[in-house]
Amino acid sequence: MTSCSGLDDQRAQAETGTLSAPSEHEIGLLVDRFYDKVRRDGQLAPIFLGAIAEDEWPEHLATMRDFWSSVMLTSGRYHGNPVAAHRRLDGVAPEHFERWLQLFAETCQELFAAPLTGAFMEKARRIASSLQIAMFFKPEDLRVSGVPRHSPQSARG
Repeated sequence: MTSCSGLDDQRAQAETGTLSAPSEHEIGLLVDRFYDKVRRDGQLAPIFLGAIAEDEWPEHLATMRDFWSSVMLTSGRYHGNPVAAHRRLDGVAPEHFERWLQLFAETCQELFAAPLTGAFMEKARRIASSLQIAMFFKPEDLRVSGVPRHSPQSARG
């Protein structure tokens, strides 16, 4: 793990069981380091680099810092629509979310003690799941042989 102002305090708090929320600085560090990895990743880079021009990255990173501040600190700084933004992406498939989560977990583990990594990952998994449902769910996926899975008929064997 790398040493960073505030992270030593976080580790001490984790050892005593009194983990505080991440600081804005820690959120910014996570966002910057994570998206640096995304931009170099074989699976994710083509999607992100195709959607975000080089000169737009500072604005995107600022938006992501606001997003994670709102998620982790309930700061209310983010005012966007993640579903609409992700639906506009070209070439996204469900497996890309798994890679996103892998890189996010790897970055969290490099920066934070286990309790804070766990808190970030719990939120990240929920976000990924919600986005996948919004982007890829089809009502017909609930049907088996033309009968809704949750209907009384589907309970008959």
